[in-house]
Amino acid sequence: MNHVPDPRPVWLLDVDGVLNATRPGWDEDPGQGQAYVDGTCYRLRWAPALARRICALHHSGGVEVRWATTWVDHIEQVERLLHLPRLATAFDGLDVVDAEAAVARKIEAALRVVEVERRPLIWTDDDAIPRIGPLLDRLDAAGVPVLLVAPGSRHGLQPEDLMAIDDFLAELTELAS
Repeated sequence: MNHVPDPRPVWLLDVDGVLNATRPGWDEDPGQGQAYVDGTCYRLRWAPALARRICALHHSGGVEVRWATTWVDHIEQVERLLHLPRLATAFDGLDVVDAEAAVARKIEAALRVVEVERRPLIWTDDDAIPRIGPLLDRLDAAGVPVLLVAPGSRHGLQPEDLMAIDDFLAELTELAS
């Protein structure tokens, strides 16, 4: 039996520096809340309009959003704070790894999407996305459409980043028809 890959792109979504930002902007007051990991309190700030856009894109069915963040083992707190639905995670078990290992897990997840699942990839991360080098070459060589968005961690994803994602999704729809 042949397995037909899901044609929808996968959006690997980071939290810190992407959703959680010091000055998220978006022409409205930021949302604010606290999350706890092992008794430590973390303050989160986000653009409510960004959270609404992610929710809308998820519910549209045109993209599969997967968390690719050090928060994966505590992601329900982020989803609750940002009023997001339960989303899939690209991996789990990050409580016991260091930051370098977390980046490696994100990279593995991105490569799995393009090389194994053979699906288009949207990857939003402030520190794991390559700008040059063999990983970027490998993502390009997979032969599936890829959109890499590395926002500045102070502001996180901005409206123009979501417009780029919308344009990417529209191009994929056009190619499929």
